[in-house]
Amino acid sequence: MERSQQIVCEKRSYSREFHSHQHEFGQFLFPLHGSLDIRTQQQKINLGPDYCFYLPPNFQHNYRSIDRNEFLILDIPLHYSPDSSESMHIRLDEHWTSIRYLLLEEAASKNDLSPLSDLTRYIAKKLQTSNPPSIDYIHRHFKEPIRIETLAKIEHYHPVYYSEWFKKRTGKSPKAYILELRLQEAEHLVLSTGWSMSRISEELGFENASSFTRWFVRHKGTAPKKYRFL
Repeated sequence: MERSQQIVCEKRSYSREFHSHQHEFGQFLFPLHGSLDIRTQQQKINLGPDYCFYLPPNFQHNYRSIDRNEFLILDIPLHYSPDSSESMHIRLDEHWTSIRYLLLEEAASKNDLSPLSDLTRYIAKKLQTSNPPSIDYIHRHFKEPIRIETLAKIEHYHPVYYSEWFKKRTGKSPKAYILELRLQEAEHLVLSTGWSMSRISEELGFENASSFTRWFVRHKGTAPKKYRFL
């Protein structure tokens, strides 16, 4: 079987010298010890213990490690790989930590590859539906002022490239995406609570009820008090 059609799950270590290559399969890197410097055309990442990283097929990248290191690597064949052609820098939350644990168990077992195949298929599906870290950040902080530079830094992109990447990913600019979330939350609070406009404006990060009302009228065409009873 060709290398690009095989699922490989194993521990690997990396040298101090930069190496450059690409491969016809996708690759997922889970840190176990140490860190890895990864450079792509748009990103410079130091992959440490709090994140994992997905490289799509045929994606040129440079890598090295300047410390003692060990990574769990999952090579994902083309027919399993998600449709996305972009790299993904993903926070190693409780769910991804559990996935790493299951992969470690499967890497140690060479008897039956079917559980590893099922797990790889699940990971590919999750990659297809997962939000990148900056979009998760927006969903957690959309009530606060958010700078493009902050979002770009999360993804390790230049701010100009980040805006292009974001629109390609979501179909909207970051500003429009955040506005939509704030409007949805404003509508929800106006329609489903009995809160005063002062309390809603404070919840959404406005200075006062007047500034919230002006903002709401500008985007919805009517005052929030009237909108509540439409």
